[in-house]
Amino acid sequence: MVAGRYVSSESRVFHAINAATGESLPGDFYPATEQDADDALKAAQGAFKEYRLVGNERRAAFLRAIAAEISALGAVLTERAVAESGLPEARISGETGRTTGQLNLFASLVEEGSWVDAVIDTAQPDRKPLARPDIRKMLNPVGPVVVFGASNFPLAFSVAGGDTASALAAGCPVIVKVHPAHPGTSALVGAAILKAAAATGMPEGVFSMLYDSGYSVGEVLVGHPLTKAVTFTGSYKGGMALAKLAAERSTPIPVFAEMGSINPVVLLPGSLQKRPHELASKYAASITLGAGQFCTNPGLLLGIKSEGLDSFISELSKLMSEIPSATMLTPGICKNYHTLSEEVLQEKGVSLFARSEKSGTAEFSQSAAILAGVTATEFISNPRLREEIFGPYSLLVLAEDEAELEQVVASLEGQLTVTIMGEEEELETYTDVIDSLSQITGRIILNGVPTGVEVCHAMQHGGPFPATNDSRFTSVGSDAVYRFVRPLAWQDWKNELLPPELQDGNPLAIWRKVNNNWTKD
Repeated sequence: MVAGRYVSSESRVFHAINAATGESLPGDFYPATEQDADDALKAAQGAFKEYRLVGNERRAAFLRAIAAEISALGAVLTERAVAESGLPEARISGETGRTTGQLNLFASLVEEGSWVDAVIDTAQPDRKPLARPDIRKMLNPVGPVVVFGASNFPLAFSVAGGDTASALAAGCPVIVKVHPAHPGTSALVGAAILKAAAATGMPEGVFSMLYDSGYSVGEVLVGHPLTKAVTFTGSYKGGMALAKLAAERSTPIPVFAEMGSINPVVLLPGSLQKRPHELASKYAASITLGAGQFCTNPGLLLGIKSEGLDSFISELSKLMSEIPSATMLTPGICKNYHTLSEEVLQEKGVSLFARSEKSGTAEFSQSAAILAGVTATEFISNPRLREEIFGPYSLLVLAEDEAELEQVVASLEGQLTVTIMGEEEELETYTDVIDSLSQITGRIILNGVPTGVEVCHAMQHGGPFPATNDSRFTSVGSDAVYRFVRPLAWQDWKNELLPPELQDGNPLAIWRKVNNNWTKD
Protein backbone atom coordinates (compact mmCIF):
# COMPACT_ATOMS: atom_id res chain seq x y z
CA MET A 1 0.00 0.00 0.00
CA VAL A 2 1.78 3.12 -1.22
CA ALA A 3 0.19 6.52 -0.57
CA GLY A 4 -3.36 5.26 -0.40
CA ARG A 5 -3.09 2.83 -3.32
CA TYR A 6 -2.42 -0.86 -3.76
CA VAL A 7 0.70 -1.28 -5.89
CA SER A 8 1.21 -4.31 -8.12
CA SER A 9 4.45 -6.22 -7.85
CA GLU A 10 6.45 -8.71 -9.84
CA SER A 11 8.44 -9.82 -6.79
CA ARG A 12 8.31 -13.42 -5.66
CA VAL A 13 5.19 -14.22 -3.69
CA PHE A 14 5.17 -15.37 -0.07
CA HIS A 15 2.36 -16.66 2.13
CA ALA A 16 1.41 -16.44 5.76
CA ILE A 17 1.46 -19.65 7.75
CA ASN A 18 -0.80 -20.93 10.48
CA ALA A 19 1.37 -20.68 13.60
CA ALA A 20 -0.20 -23.80 15.14
CA THR A 21 -0.13 -26.11 12.13
CA GLY A 22 2.45 -24.72 9.73
CA GLU A 23 -0.06 -24.74 6.89
CA SER A 24 -0.21 -21.90 4.40
CA LEU A 25 -2.99 -19.36 4.84
CA PRO A 26 -4.90 -17.69 1.98
CA GLY A 27 -3.47 -14.55 0.42
CA ASP A 28 -0.52 -13.71 -1.84
CA PHE A 29 1.92 -11.16 -0.45
CA TYR A 30 4.79 -9.49 -2.29
CA PRO A 31 7.97 -7.92 -0.94
CA ALA A 32 8.20 -4.23 -1.78
CA THR A 33 10.96 -2.90 -3.99
CA GLU A 34 13.40 -0.08 -3.41
CA GLN A 35 11.28 1.98 -5.81
CA ASP A 36 8.18 1.31 -3.68
CA ALA A 37 10.02 2.57 -0.60
CA ASP A 38 11.17 5.68 -2.45
CA ASP A 39 7.65 6.35 -3.73
CA ALA A 40 6.17 5.93 -0.27
CA LEU A 41 8.62 8.34 1.33
CA LYS A 42 8.24 10.96 -1.38
CA ALA A 43 4.48 10.76 -0.97
CA ALA A 44 4.88 11.01 2.79
CA GLN A 45 7.05 14.12 2.46
CA GLY A 46 4.44 15.66 0.19
CA ALA A 47 1.66 14.79 2.61
CA PHE A 48 3.67 16.20 5.53
CA LYS A 49 3.35 19.74 4.19
CA GLU A 50 -0.42 19.47 4.53
CA TYR A 51 -0.84 16.98 7.37
CA ARG A 52 1.29 18.86 9.91
CA LEU A 53 -1.04 21.83 9.52
CA VAL A 54 -4.27 19.84 9.80
CA GLY A 55 -6.20 21.19 12.76
CA ASN A 56 -6.54 19.34 16.02
CA GLU A 57 -10.16 18.36 15.41
CA ARG A 58 -9.49 16.84 11.98
CA ARG A 59 -6.43 14.93 13.16
CA ALA A 60 -8.36 13.59 16.14
CA ALA A 61 -11.21 12.58 13.83
CA PHE A 62 -8.73 10.64 11.68
CA LEU A 63 -7.41 8.71 14.67
CA ARG A 64 -10.92 7.92 15.90
CA ALA A 65 -11.94 6.83 12.41
CA ILE A 66 -9.05 4.35 12.32
CA ALA A 67 -10.19 2.92 15.65
CA ALA A 68 -13.77 2.61 14.39
CA GLU A 69 -12.70 0.88 11.17
CA ILE A 70 -10.58 -1.62 13.11
CA SER A 71 -13.47 -2.36 15.46
CA ALA A 72 -15.76 -2.88 12.47
CA LEU A 73 -13.53 -5.70 11.21
CA GLY A 74 -14.72 -7.81 14.14
CA ALA A 75 -14.34 -11.57 13.86
CA VAL A 76 -12.58 -11.40 10.49
CA LEU A 77 -9.61 -9.63 12.08
CA THR A 78 -9.65 -11.81 15.20
CA GLU A 79 -9.67 -15.08 13.26
CA ARG A 80 -6.82 -14.03 10.99
CA ALA A 81 -4.68 -12.72 13.85
CA VAL A 82 -5.23 -15.92 15.85
CA ALA A 83 -4.21 -18.05 12.89
CA GLU A 84 -1.08 -16.05 12.07
CA SER A 85 0.15 -15.53 15.65
CA GLY A 86 -0.95 -18.65 17.51
CA LEU A 87 -2.25 -16.38 20.26
CA PRO A 88 -5.64 -17.28 21.78
CA GLU A 89 -8.82 -15.49 20.76
CA ALA A 90 -9.21 -13.78 24.13
CA ARG A 91 -5.71 -12.31 23.86
CA ILE A 92 -6.37 -10.99 20.34
CA SER A 93 -9.71 -9.52 21.40
CA GLY A 94 -7.99 -7.77 24.28
CA GLU A 95 -5.23 -6.54 22.02
CA THR A 96 -7.77 -5.18 19.56
CA GLY A 97 -9.30 -3.18 22.39
CA ARG A 98 -5.89 -1.91 23.42
CA THR A 99 -5.14 -0.87 19.83
CA THR A 100 -8.37 1.09 19.42
CA GLY A 101 -7.98 2.48 22.93
CA GLN A 102 -4.53 3.84 22.08
CA LEU A 103 -5.89 5.55 18.98
CA ASN A 104 -8.69 7.15 20.98
CA LEU A 105 -6.26 8.20 23.73
CA PHE A 106 -4.11 10.06 21.22
CA ALA A 107 -7.21 11.55 19.60
CA SER A 108 -8.17 13.02 22.98
CA LEU A 109 -4.61 14.25 23.51
CA VAL A 110 -4.59 16.01 20.13
CA GLU A 111 -8.06 17.44 20.65
CA GLU A 112 -7.15 18.99 24.02
CA GLY A 113 -3.91 20.35 22.55
CA SER A 114 -1.74 21.22 25.56
CA TRP A 115 0.76 18.45 24.74
CA VAL A 116 2.62 20.83 22.37
CA ASP A 117 4.22 22.44 25.45
CA ALA A 118 3.69 26.06 24.36
CA VAL A 119 5.98 28.52 26.16
CA ILE A 120 5.75 32.29 25.77
CA ASP A 121 8.17 34.93 27.03
CA THR A 122 6.82 38.30 25.97
CA ALA A 123 9.00 41.20 24.94
CA GLN A 124 10.55 43.52 27.53
CA PRO A 125 11.62 46.53 25.44
CA ASP A 126 12.57 48.58 28.50
CA ARG A 127 14.76 45.93 30.11
CA LYS A 128 18.30 47.14 30.93
CA PRO A 129 20.97 46.82 29.79
CA LEU A 130 19.41 44.98 26.82
CA ALA A 131 15.80 44.69 25.70
CA ARG A 132 14.26 41.20 25.61
CA PRO A 133 12.65 40.07 22.35
CA ASP A 134 9.31 38.28 22.18
CA ILE A 135 10.06 34.53 22.04
CA ARG A 136 7.44 31.79 21.73
CA LYS A 137 8.18 28.06 21.53
CA MET A 138 6.23 24.87 20.89
CA LEU A 139 6.77 21.32 19.70
CA ASN A 140 6.53 20.59 15.98
CA PRO A 141 6.39 17.28 14.04
CA VAL A 142 9.66 16.08 12.52
CA GLY A 143 8.39 14.50 9.29
CA PRO A 144 7.92 10.97 7.87
CA VAL A 145 8.29 8.17 10.42
CA VAL A 146 9.15 4.54 9.63
CA VAL A 147 7.50 1.98 11.93
CA PHE A 148 8.73 -1.61 12.14
CA GLY A 149 5.94 -3.99 13.19
CA ALA A 150 6.63 -6.30 16.14
CA SER A 151 6.25 -10.09 16.13
CA ASN A 152 4.63 -10.49 19.56
CA PHE A 153 1.86 -7.88 19.21
CA PRO A 154 0.25 -8.28 15.77
CA LEU A 155 -2.08 -5.35 16.52
CA ALA A 156 -0.96 -3.16 19.43
CA PHE A 157 2.67 -2.86 18.24
CA SER A 158 2.03 -3.24 14.56
CA VAL A 159 0.38 -1.44 11.65
CA ALA A 160 -1.98 0.74 13.72
CA GLY A 161 -0.22 0.23 17.06
CA GLY A 162 1.15 2.72 19.52
CA ASP A 163 4.03 3.84 17.30
CA THR A 164 1.77 4.61 14.36
CA ALA A 165 -0.89 6.22 16.54
CA SER A 166 1.58 8.49 18.34
CA ALA A 167 3.37 9.48 15.12
CA LEU A 168 0.09 10.36 13.41
CA ALA A 169 -0.98 12.28 16.53
CA ALA A 170 2.25 14.29 16.36
CA GLY A 171 1.49 15.26 12.76
CA CYS A 172 3.89 12.86 11.05
CA PRO A 173 3.04 10.62 8.07
CA VAL A 174 3.84 6.95 8.66
CA ILE A 175 5.37 4.19 6.56
CA VAL A 176 4.96 0.76 8.18
CA LYS A 177 7.34 -2.06 7.41
CA VAL A 178 5.11 -5.08 8.13
CA HIS A 179 6.39 -7.96 10.24
CA PRO A 180 6.42 -11.00 7.91
CA ALA A 181 4.75 -13.23 10.54
CA HIS A 182 1.31 -11.64 10.17
CA PRO A 183 0.85 -10.20 6.68
CA GLY A 184 -2.89 -10.94 6.46
CA THR A 185 -3.62 -9.27 9.78
CA SER A 186 -1.59 -6.29 8.63
CA ALA A 187 -3.46 -6.14 5.32
CA LEU A 188 -6.79 -5.89 7.13
CA VAL A 189 -5.58 -3.14 9.46
CA GLY A 190 -3.82 -1.27 6.66
CA ALA A 191 -7.04 -1.24 4.67
CA ALA A 192 -8.84 0.16 7.72
CA ILE A 193 -6.34 3.03 7.90
CA LEU A 194 -6.72 3.80 4.19
CA LYS A 195 -10.50 3.85 4.57
CA ALA A 196 -10.29 6.16 7.58
CA ALA A 197 -7.87 8.49 5.78
CA ALA A 198 -10.18 8.79 2.78
CA ALA A 199 -13.25 9.33 4.95
CA THR A 200 -11.61 12.17 6.91
CA GLY A 201 -9.93 13.85 3.96
CA MET A 202 -6.32 13.15 4.87
CA PRO A 203 -3.59 13.56 2.20
CA GLU A 204 -2.87 10.28 0.40
CA GLY A 205 0.75 10.01 1.48
CA VAL A 206 -0.10 10.12 5.18
CA PHE A 207 0.11 6.31 5.34
CA SER A 208 1.92 3.59 3.42
CA MET A 209 2.58 -0.05 4.25
CA LEU A 210 5.31 -2.24 2.75
CA TYR A 211 5.97 -5.98 2.93
CA ASP A 212 9.39 -7.57 3.06
CA SER A 213 10.18 -11.18 3.88
CA GLY A 214 13.78 -10.20 4.64
CA TYR A 215 15.75 -7.07 5.57
CA SER A 216 16.38 -5.18 2.33
CA VAL A 217 13.35 -2.87 2.33
CA GLY A 218 13.87 -2.04 6.00
CA GLU A 219 17.43 -0.98 5.28
CA VAL A 220 16.27 1.23 2.40
CA LEU A 221 13.63 2.88 4.57
CA VAL A 222 16.07 3.68 7.38
CA GLY A 223 18.69 5.01 5.00
CA HIS A 224 16.33 7.11 2.90
CA PRO A 225 17.05 10.86 3.21
CA LEU A 226 13.35 11.69 3.71
CA THR A 227 12.95 9.44 6.76
CA LYS A 228 13.08 11.53 9.95
CA ALA A 229 12.61 8.92 12.69
CA VAL A 230 12.34 5.14 13.13
CA THR A 231 10.65 2.91 15.70
CA PHE A 232 11.45 -0.72 16.37
CA THR A 233 10.38 -3.39 18.86
CA GLY A 234 12.34 -6.62 18.80
CA SER A 235 15.76 -8.05 19.49
CA TYR A 236 18.93 -6.33 20.64
CA LYS A 237 20.66 -7.39 17.43
CA GLY A 238 17.90 -5.94 15.24
CA GLY A 239 17.59 -2.70 17.18
CA MET A 240 21.32 -2.03 17.18
CA ALA A 241 21.57 -2.79 13.46
CA LEU A 242 18.94 -0.15 12.70
CA ALA A 243 20.53 2.36 15.08
CA LYS A 244 23.87 1.83 13.34
CA LEU A 245 22.30 2.40 9.90
CA ALA A 246 20.63 5.59 11.11
CA ALA A 247 23.81 6.90 12.72
CA GLU A 248 25.85 6.31 9.58
CA ARG A 249 23.58 8.39 7.34
CA SER A 250 24.88 11.70 6.06
CA THR A 251 22.10 13.19 8.20
CA PRO A 252 21.70 10.96 11.28
CA ILE A 253 18.17 10.40 12.60
CA PRO A 254 16.81 8.99 15.86
CA VAL A 255 15.86 5.33 16.16
CA PHE A 256 13.63 4.49 19.10
CA ALA A 257 14.36 0.81 19.68
CA GLU A 258 12.93 -1.43 22.35
CA MET A 259 15.35 -4.34 22.46
CA GLY A 260 14.38 -6.68 25.26
CA SER A 261 14.54 -7.07 29.00
CA ILE A 262 14.68 -9.83 31.62
CA ASN A 263 12.54 -7.82 34.06
CA PRO A 264 14.02 -8.94 37.40
CA VAL A 265 11.74 -9.70 40.34
CA VAL A 266 13.15 -9.38 43.87
CA LEU A 267 11.41 -11.72 46.31
CA LEU A 268 12.02 -10.30 49.78
CA PRO A 269 12.18 -12.78 52.70
CA GLY A 270 9.07 -11.50 54.48
CA SER A 271 6.81 -12.03 51.50
CA LEU A 272 8.25 -15.51 50.89
CA GLN A 273 7.75 -16.45 54.51
CA LYS A 274 4.13 -15.27 54.63
CA ARG A 275 2.78 -16.22 51.19
CA PRO A 276 5.09 -18.52 49.18
CA HIS A 277 2.22 -20.39 47.50
CA GLU A 278 0.39 -17.22 46.52
CA LEU A 279 3.54 -15.78 44.96
CA ALA A 280 4.29 -19.04 43.17
CA SER A 281 0.82 -19.11 41.65
CA LYS A 282 1.06 -15.50 40.56
CA TYR A 283 4.45 -15.96 38.90
CA ALA A 284 3.71 -19.29 37.27
CA ALA A 285 0.93 -17.49 35.43
CA SER A 286 3.05 -14.43 34.62
CA ILE A 287 6.07 -16.36 33.33
CA THR A 288 3.97 -18.48 30.98
CA LEU A 289 1.41 -15.85 29.91
CA GLY A 290 1.18 -15.77 26.13
CA ALA A 291 3.87 -18.49 25.97
CA GLY A 292 6.22 -16.03 27.69
CA GLN A 293 6.29 -13.79 24.61
CA PHE A 294 5.94 -10.47 26.39
CA CYS A 295 8.69 -7.86 26.51
CA THR A 296 7.91 -7.61 30.24
CA ASN A 297 8.07 -11.35 30.93
CA PRO A 298 9.67 -11.99 34.37
CA GLY A 299 12.77 -13.80 33.14
CA LEU A 300 14.73 -13.40 36.38
CA LEU A 301 13.71 -14.09 39.99
CA LEU A 302 16.00 -13.08 42.85
CA GLY A 303 15.72 -14.37 46.41
CA ILE A 304 17.70 -14.91 49.60
CA LYS A 305 18.01 -18.52 50.76
CA SER A 306 15.38 -19.36 53.38
CA GLU A 307 12.61 -21.85 54.17
CA GLY A 308 10.18 -19.46 52.49
CA LEU A 309 12.25 -19.48 49.29
CA ASP A 310 12.41 -23.30 49.39
CA SER A 311 8.61 -23.44 49.66
CA PHE A 312 8.27 -20.95 46.80
CA ILE A 313 10.62 -22.96 44.56
CA SER A 314 8.81 -26.20 45.32
CA GLU A 315 5.37 -24.77 44.53
CA LEU A 316 6.49 -22.81 41.47
CA SER A 317 8.26 -25.88 40.07
CA LYS A 318 5.13 -27.97 40.54
CA LEU A 319 2.89 -25.37 38.88
CA MET A 320 5.19 -24.73 35.93
CA SER A 321 5.66 -28.43 35.22
CA GLU A 322 1.86 -28.68 34.89
CA ILE A 323 1.47 -25.67 32.56
CA PRO A 324 0.09 -26.79 29.19
CA SER A 325 2.36 -26.01 26.27
CA ALA A 326 1.35 -23.14 24.00
CA THR A 327 1.84 -22.25 20.37
CA MET A 328 4.62 -19.74 19.87
CA LEU A 329 4.48 -16.90 17.36
CA THR A 330 6.62 -18.46 14.66
CA PRO A 331 8.59 -21.68 14.16
CA GLY A 332 11.76 -19.60 14.17
CA ILE A 333 10.97 -18.00 17.52
CA CYS A 334 10.09 -21.40 18.95
CA LYS A 335 13.32 -22.98 17.69
CA ASN A 336 15.37 -20.11 19.06
CA TYR A 337 13.65 -20.38 22.44
CA HIS A 338 14.36 -24.08 22.83
CA THR A 339 17.93 -23.71 21.61
CA LEU A 340 18.78 -20.87 24.00
CA SER A 341 17.02 -22.37 27.00
CA GLU A 342 18.78 -25.69 26.51
CA GLU A 343 22.14 -23.97 26.13
CA VAL A 344 21.64 -22.07 29.39
CA LEU A 345 20.90 -25.32 31.20
CA GLN A 346 24.39 -26.48 30.19
CA GLU A 347 26.06 -23.46 31.80
CA LYS A 348 28.09 -24.05 34.96
CA GLY A 349 26.00 -24.22 38.12
CA VAL A 350 22.59 -23.99 36.41
CA SER A 351 20.00 -26.51 37.58
CA LEU A 352 16.65 -27.43 36.07
CA PHE A 353 13.82 -26.95 38.56
CA ALA A 354 10.87 -27.62 36.25
CA ARG A 355 10.00 -28.30 32.62
CA SER A 356 6.52 -28.73 31.19
CA GLU A 357 5.67 -31.21 28.46
CA LYS A 358 5.26 -30.10 24.85
CA SER A 359 2.04 -31.04 23.10
CA GLY A 360 -0.16 -29.91 20.24
CA THR A 361 -0.67 -30.45 16.55
CA ALA A 362 2.59 -28.82 15.50
CA GLU A 363 5.54 -29.95 17.57
CA PHE A 364 7.85 -27.34 16.04
CA SER A 365 5.75 -24.45 17.36
CA GLN A 366 5.00 -25.64 20.89
CA SER A 367 6.72 -24.13 23.91
CA ALA A 368 7.85 -25.95 27.02
CA ALA A 369 7.88 -23.82 30.17
CA ILE A 370 11.22 -23.92 31.99
CA LEU A 371 12.28 -22.84 35.49
CA ALA A 372 16.01 -22.97 36.20
CA GLY A 373 18.10 -22.01 39.20
CA VAL A 374 21.63 -20.84 39.93
CA THR A 375 23.61 -19.45 42.84
CA ALA A 376 24.30 -15.73 43.03
CA THR A 377 28.04 -16.37 42.70
CA GLU A 378 27.66 -18.23 39.42
CA PHE A 379 25.14 -15.68 38.11
CA ILE A 380 27.42 -12.72 38.79
CA SER A 381 30.39 -14.39 37.09
CA ASN A 382 28.50 -15.44 33.94
CA PRO A 383 27.14 -12.66 31.67
CA ARG A 384 25.40 -15.28 29.51
CA LEU A 385 22.86 -15.80 32.29
CA ARG A 386 21.76 -12.16 32.07
CA GLU A 387 20.63 -12.41 28.43
CA GLU A 388 16.95 -12.49 27.50
CA ILE A 389 15.40 -15.81 26.49
CA PHE A 390 12.18 -14.97 24.67
CA GLY A 391 9.60 -17.47 25.85
CA PRO A 392 8.14 -19.11 29.00
CA TYR A 393 11.46 -19.26 30.83
CA SER A 394 12.69 -17.83 34.11
CA LEU A 395 15.93 -18.16 36.04
CA LEU A 396 15.86 -18.07 39.84
CA VAL A 397 19.01 -16.71 41.49
CA LEU A 398 19.69 -17.81 45.07
CA ALA A 399 21.64 -15.34 47.20
CA GLU A 400 23.19 -16.17 50.55
CA ASP A 401 22.28 -12.86 52.18
CA GLU A 402 21.30 -9.24 51.54
CA ALA A 403 24.86 -8.25 50.65
CA GLU A 404 25.03 -10.89 47.93
CA LEU A 405 21.58 -9.86 46.68
CA GLU A 406 22.93 -6.32 46.29
CA GLN A 407 25.84 -7.68 44.26
CA VAL A 408 23.42 -9.46 41.93
CA VAL A 409 21.44 -6.27 41.42
CA ALA A 410 24.67 -4.36 40.75
CA SER A 411 25.51 -6.80 37.93
CA LEU A 412 22.29 -6.11 36.02
CA GLU A 413 21.93 -3.91 32.96
CA GLY A 414 19.01 -1.67 31.98
CA GLN A 415 15.50 -3.10 32.16
CA LEU A 416 11.97 -2.18 31.11
CA THR A 417 10.66 -3.18 34.54
CA VAL A 418 11.79 -4.36 37.93
CA THR A 419 9.46 -5.73 40.60
CA ILE A 420 9.66 -5.86 44.40
CA MET A 421 7.62 -8.49 46.21
CA GLY A 422 7.74 -7.56 49.88
CA GLU A 423 5.85 -6.81 53.06
CA GLU A 424 5.40 -3.19 54.06
CA GLU A 425 7.46 -3.56 57.23
CA GLU A 426 10.52 -4.90 55.37
CA LEU A 427 10.70 -2.37 52.55
CA GLU A 428 12.72 0.10 54.64
CA THR A 429 15.26 -2.64 55.35
CA TYR A 430 16.03 -3.00 51.65
CA THR A 431 16.20 0.66 50.64
CA ASP A 432 19.66 0.23 49.07
CA VAL A 433 18.42 -2.64 46.89
CA ILE A 434 15.31 -0.72 45.88
CA ASP A 435 17.32 2.42 45.10
CA SER A 436 19.78 0.45 42.97
CA LEU A 437 16.92 -1.17 41.06
CA SER A 438 15.31 2.20 40.39
CA GLN A 439 18.47 3.31 38.58
CA ILE A 440 18.29 0.55 35.98
CA THR A 441 14.62 0.57 35.01
CA GLY A 442 11.82 2.59 33.47
CA ARG A 443 9.11 1.19 35.77
CA ILE A 444 9.40 -0.22 39.30
CA ILE A 445 6.48 -2.37 40.49
CA LEU A 446 5.48 -3.24 44.05
CA ASN A 447 3.75 -6.56 44.77
CA GLY A 448 2.51 -7.12 41.25
CA VAL A 449 3.68 -8.76 38.04
CA PRO A 450 5.43 -7.00 35.15
CA THR A 451 3.30 -8.58 32.42
CA GLY A 452 0.53 -6.22 31.43
CA VAL A 453 1.20 -2.62 30.43
CA GLU A 454 -1.47 -0.01 31.11
CA VAL A 455 -1.99 2.49 28.28
CA CYS A 456 -2.30 5.79 30.12
CA HIS A 457 -0.68 9.18 30.56
CA ALA A 458 1.63 8.07 33.40
CA MET A 459 3.00 4.90 31.77
CA GLN A 460 6.73 4.61 31.11
CA HIS A 461 7.58 1.74 28.78
CA GLY A 462 11.25 2.20 28.12
CA GLY A 463 14.37 1.84 30.22
CA PRO A 464 18.12 2.31 30.33
CA PHE A 465 20.27 0.60 27.68
CA PRO A 466 20.05 -2.14 26.49
CA ALA A 467 16.32 -2.37 27.24
CA THR A 468 15.94 0.61 24.93
CA ASN A 469 18.48 2.81 23.21
CA ASP A 470 17.03 6.03 24.68
CA SER A 471 15.56 5.83 28.17
CA ARG A 472 14.12 9.36 28.00
CA PHE A 473 11.14 8.16 25.98
CA THR A 474 8.27 5.68 26.21
CA SER A 475 6.61 3.60 23.49
CA VAL A 476 3.37 3.18 25.46
CA GLY A 477 1.08 5.90 26.77
CA SER A 478 0.44 9.44 25.64
CA ASP A 479 4.05 10.58 26.15
CA ALA A 480 5.04 8.35 23.21
CA VAL A 481 4.14 11.33 21.00
CA TYR A 482 7.28 13.18 22.13
CA ARG A 483 9.51 10.87 20.07
CA PHE A 484 8.31 12.53 16.88
CA VAL A 485 8.54 16.25 17.60
CA ARG A 486 11.19 18.92 18.00
CA PRO A 487 11.00 22.37 19.64
CA LEU A 488 10.73 25.43 17.40
CA ALA A 489 10.96 28.99 18.73
CA TRP A 490 9.37 32.01 17.00
CA GLN A 491 11.03 35.35 17.74
CA ASP A 492 9.38 38.74 17.20
CA TRP A 493 6.60 37.52 14.89
CA LYS A 494 3.32 39.36 14.44
CA ASN A 495 0.50 37.70 16.28
CA GLU A 496 -1.54 36.80 13.19
CA LEU A 497 1.45 35.01 11.63
CA LEU A 498 2.05 32.74 14.61
CA PRO A 499 0.61 29.23 15.01
CA PRO A 500 -2.67 29.41 16.95
CA GLU A 501 -1.03 27.61 19.88
CA LEU A 502 1.22 30.65 20.38
CA GLN A 503 -1.12 33.50 19.55
CA ASP A 504 -2.27 36.14 22.02
CA GLY A 505 -5.67 35.38 23.44
CA ASN A 506 -4.98 31.62 23.43
CA PRO A 507 -7.55 30.76 20.70
CA LEU A 508 -7.22 27.01 21.32
CA ALA A 509 -7.68 27.39 25.11
CA ILE A 510 -4.70 25.15 25.90
CA TRP A 511 -2.36 25.23 28.88
CA ARG A 512 0.67 27.43 28.16
CA LYS A 513 3.60 28.72 30.18
CA VAL A 514 3.44 32.51 29.83
CA ASN A 515 6.17 34.53 31.51
CA ASN A 516 6.90 31.60 33.82
CA ASN A 517 3.26 31.00 34.82
CA TRP A 518 1.08 28.11 33.62
CA THR A 519 -2.23 29.49 32.44
CA LYS A 520 -5.10 29.10 29.98
CA ASP A 521 -5.54 32.86 29.77
